[in-house]
Amino acid sequence: MRYNPANTDELIGEVEESSLAEVDLAANSARQAFLKWKNKPSIERGEILRVAADLLEANMEELAILATKETGKVIRETRGEIGRAAAILRYYGQEGWRQIGEHLPSAFIGKTLYSSRVPIGPIAVISPWNFPIAIPIWKMAPALVFGNTVVWKPSEESTLTAIKLAEILWQAGLPKDVLQMVNGSGATIGEALVRHKEITAVTFTGSNQVGNQIAVTAASQQKKYQLELGGKNPAIVMADCDLSFAAQSCIDGAMKQSGQRCTATGIVYVEEAVYDSFKTILEDTINELKIGDPLSEMTDIGPVVSKRQYEKVQSYIQKGLGEGAELVCGRKSLADTYWQNGYYIQPTIFENVKENMTIVKEEIFGPVLCLRKVANYKEALEATNSSKYGLSASIFTNNLHQAFHFIQHAEAGMVQVNGETGGAEPQAPFGGMKASSSGSREQGQAAIEFFTEIKTVSIQTFETLDGN
Repeated sequence: MRYNPANTDELIGEVEESSLAEVDLAANSARQAFLKWKNKPSIERGEILRVAADLLEANMEELAILATKETGKVIRETRGEIGRAAAILRYYGQEGWRQIGEHLPSAFIGKTLYSSRVPIGPIAVISPWNFPIAIPIWKMAPALVFGNTVVWKPSEESTLTAIKLAEILWQAGLPKDVLQMVNGSGATIGEALVRHKEITAVTFTGSNQVGNQIAVTAASQQKKYQLELGGKNPAIVMADCDLSFAAQSCIDGAMKQSGQRCTATGIVYVEEAVYDSFKTILEDTINELKIGDPLSEMTDIGPVVSKRQYEKVQSYIQKGLGEGAELVCGRKSLADTYWQNGYYIQPTIFENVKENMTIVKEEIFGPVLCLRKVANYKEALEATNSSKYGLSASIFTNNLHQAFHFIQHAEAGMVQVNGETGGAEPQAPFGGMKASSSGSREQGQAAIEFFTEIKTVSIQTFETLDGN
């Protein structure tokens, strides 16, 4: 059963968990469908994605309301996510027209040498609840246009949204055996899918713990795997920047979607000369946020997705207090009836944090931000690179030399100058370094690296240069 995290008295719907037999059937039929789908012209496969983009936009309001009720994401952000998913579908729809190989010179007379990219087979797509529409689309769209079939296991927290999304893709003309969906827990259904002999590769977004388990399983069976994992994304605020702009960007980065983004800003390193001024602006900015019903156009912060997530975030806040961090804001009473029926957490900011604190080292995945005063840029960069994660990092500065130094030396897969840590565009590679990723990149033309294999072709003719 799925209940609205903004009002836990409201039952949204019920979902039946798939059986292991259904997982087996889905994987086997995906293998059979692959034999036909891979031979369909890539232009035709791309056209289906283009039609799906149109249908996604046509069904935007219905899907946005459902996803908002199921996950607690404010509806303005949900609509934005659907628009982004449509853009991704259109982008990969055009991939069907692009070259997927190259002609190569040969050292031998009469030899034609070229490479081609070919699909790899049935792909297991395991997606999270925080972006229940965009993330599965940015995995499935390249997988499908390059000729693979997909068995999709969405998060248990967003299954109703996933069902509606799959229906839209089927309506666009995608055969049901080319895209199949199985529902259930990661420990049972997800594990069975990853292990299935007919699954060729696994693409997963989620926790490091689960990602590491998938890596071990996939590697033991010589399957390709792609992991996008956690982040503790830093922002550096230098004294020469526009403090008001930096404060708004840091709040957007930390508090959008109640902080439930892998690219959320987790800690801000502020140059000591402007620390007090920046903190004051940050407090004023956060106090303007409106917490409430995520279906309201006026709401900035909705609930977190579930009771489990609520308790997890609250435990981190308690650890922060217990380890000596000081509250700048947060923990206000939300005691009226409306709040009692939802998993709402007051936006929280800690200061005087130290590198060994749990709230500094670990990803919280909630509306919690840490502030730390630094003497200069050098100290801020060292602190940034001390993290085990390396997904996204930002710097706010008007110093061009400093900005380019940060671009070169920040140990992160995505670097923002004068921008929040979150955000991505369909045409740009997405992914992290260190513990944030298995190394491959999603989105953009980089996606072809994971979803295809290279086949090198050599053709020797016996014609000599003089035609004899």
